[in-house]
Amino acid sequence: MPATTLPSIPHYVAAPPTQEELEWADLPVIDISKAATPEGRAELAPRVRDAMRTQGFLYIVNHGYTEAQNERVFDIADLPFAQVPEDEKKQFVGDIKQTGSFRGYKPRSYWHIANGVRDQLEHYNSHRSIYTQEHPKALQPVLPEIRAFAEHNHYNVLHPILRLLARGMELPEDTLVNIHGFDSKGETYVRFMKYYPRTEDEETKTNKVWLKGHTDFGTITILWSQPVSALQILSPDGKWRWIKHVPNALVVNAGDGLEFLSGGFYKATIHRVIQPPDDQRGYTRVGAFYFAMTDDDIKLVPLAESPALQRAGITRRFDDADAPTTEQWRRARTSAYGQSELKKKDEVVEEEVINGVVVKHYN
Repeated sequence: MPATTLPSIPHYVAAPPTQEELEWADLPVIDISKAATPEGRAELAPRVRDAMRTQGFLYIVNHGYTEAQNERVFDIADLPFAQVPEDEKKQFVGDIKQTGSFRGYKPRSYWHIANGVRDQLEHYNSHRSIYTQEHPKALQPVLPEIRAFAEHNHYNVLHPILRLLARGMELPEDTLVNIHGFDSKGETYVRFMKYYPRTEDEETKTNKVWLKGHTDFGTITILWSQPVSALQILSPDGKWRWIKHVPNALVVNAGDGLEFLSGGFYKATIHRVIQPPDDQRGYTRVGAFYFAMTDDDIKLVPLAESPALQRAGITRRFDDADAPTTEQWRRARTSAYGQSELKKKDEVVEEEVINGVVVKHYN
């Protein structure tokens, strides 16, 4: 964050952490500060590789932001929702279905969840450059901080992770970094999100699912840990497990883009959001994210020159000649999500086909 005096903004008071005993996912904790040295990267690379080959999720600590800076992130994250009038929000609603881009607001009730129930979350998305789009008045004073937040995520978290993942595939360290340029044409973005409590009738009709099980469509998602427990991942043994809040930690997961580029070596893990435990119901849930994708013109074909991938075997989701670029894939996924007609495969899984790939949603 900039060292100058920061604009005064309201403080977001988050829920206290749950005291309930939940079945937590056992995720590795990666001290990303060690990635600053060759020795540290050599130590971390096997752990990150193994995590992304199995769970597809991990925690990052010692990423460079203090507890106070972390708290400020969530104060800023709440501004687009708590400090922007509804009439002004409407001026910044994204044309998601037509553009295939999330820039601006995704309003509440845009997505269908189940049985006529629509979502109760809104989010505000900023292209990582921040200044290439217009923003509501309440965000104007903090735009330099949001830009600093984007750069921090990109250079101090994303790039070190990508170097470790490339090492895990026995590729040159900058193989993945070189196709994730901050200034390149692409749609990597900052998202602020807010979930609102639902009625008991809505919870019953959706089996308490707030956001269906899905994979992210980019390469890496960086979620800033917050105390309301609602995120679950589908573990390798087929069980849903909760993601535990770790103060000032980041939750990082792989998406479709990384799975495609790695020929299935790394896994895009299915995750969902459900009703929080009893002692956190009635609270809002504010989130801060960095959704990373490759440059738009990168074709999503396996990095077949990887010795590790050659040994493990390549899983292709489409023929190389038919593989979409990142721009084609993210536009198709963004436009369709929560809007397209899903085909019910069984009592749990619903499917749609995007760019010839079967995309599953777990209800």
